[in-house]
Amino acid sequence: MKRPYERIATGLHAAGDRRQRMRALADALWDGLKDHGISWVGFYLHQGGSELLLGPHRDKPACSPIGMHGACGRAFRERRPLIVRDVAALGADYIACDPRDRSELVIPLLEPDGNCVGVLDLDSHQRGAFDESDLHALLTLLRAAGLLPPALPAPAPIVV
Repeated sequence: MKRPYERIATGLHAAGDRRQRMRALADALWDGLKDHGISWVGFYLHQGGSELLLGPHRDKPACSPIGMHGACGRAFRERRPLIVRDVAALGADYIACDPRDRSELVIPLLEPDGNCVGVLDLDSHQRGAFDESDLHALLTLLRAAGLLPPALPAPAPIVV
């Protein structure tokens, strides 16, 4: 599915602190993608320990905290993007905040030193909703929002 990432990018800039930039990106992604197969978008943040806490998100409640065994935890631990074409493939490791979700895309938020501060998570009620073109567009938007270093190369995604 072709999504309007270029239109989202036109109004995006890196202003404010990290949380403000996350809020602005979550809002822009939701407003631009809610009619294009996205059921939820948000950030999960690591603040120590073995859990991720819900950060800025749209547009419905979500699980928080979540363990490191789910899709977000895996992308965080492995510091690699994760494209989940069918969440059923994750078995017991899948954390179902919305049982209607069928696919997911998770991108770790890496610092220049390789430290991971959290993840960007997008969900869809459709199987196979995400592919590498979505990943590359979202990486560009994360860089434009100042949430990823511009020169940091993206590791190859894990595709499930």
